[in-house]
Order: sequence, then C-alpha cells, then structure tokens
Amino acid sequence: MSKKQNRYDKAYMRMAQEWSKLSHCTRKQVGALIVKDRMIISDGFNGTPSGFENPCEDDSGYTKWYVLHAEANAILKVAGSTQSVKDATLYLTLSPCKECSKLIHQSGIKRVVYQDAYSDTSGLDFLVKAGVEINKLEDV
Repeated sequence: MSKKQNRYDKAYMRMAQEWSKLSHCTRKQVGALIVKDRMIISDGFNGTPSGFENPCEDDSGYTKWYVLHAEANAILKVAGSTQSVKDATLYLTLSPCKECSKLIHQSGIKRVVYQDAYSDTSGLDFLVKAGVEINKLEDV
C-alpha cells in the first residue's frame, strides 16, 4: 500500500470513529464510511431502524434483535440513492460479522479497511474467499 493511500485510510478511519459516536448503543459503538473515487458516498453507525426508539439494548442489557450494524446501515443508505458501491472501499471501526460480510460482497464493495477485529472472524474469512481486499489499520 502506498504512503498516500495509508494517509487517506487513516483519515477516513478517524471519520468513521467520529461517526461511531453517533450510535446510541451502549455495549459497542461502530462507525462505517463508504468511499468511492475519494468521495464519501455513504456513512452509517449501528442502531435501531428509523422510527424506532434509540436505545439498542433491552432492560436486561442484551442487544435488540432488530439493531442494524453500521455497515448494513451505510449500504442500505446508498441503496436509496443514485450512487453505487461497486468497487468502493468500506471503512469500519469493527470488522464485519458473517451476515454483513454477505451484504458487503453482494453489493460489490471491493475493499474493506477496519480498525478492531470482531471476536468471530468468519466474516473476514468469507470476504477473503470472495476476493475482497482486507486491510487492518494499526495506530490510526
């Protein structure tokens, strides 16, 4: 990876970190940015669907089943626009789960840059198998 690309990756990741702070989830706050041709075409953070209450956890502290992950929110946001994520880069503060990995691959995203690894790495394994470029960013 070039020095210039590394600088951009770190800058976009810092923006994804800021976006994660918009999440109302208390257990984990995750941010996502989708970038294509050096333009941010979508963003997202984990949370409940539009029109629902903001808290992500129930009274017992468990995540509600209908909470959307940051990358799913970012991909769905683009779906409602004229943009395409084909060949785009997805920046995530936390690596994707297996369900979101299917969305990432199927949507045409070609590169995923993440900061922290999710405990289950099968999502990353799937993306590698699907030919999606994966980069873990250190010291953002």
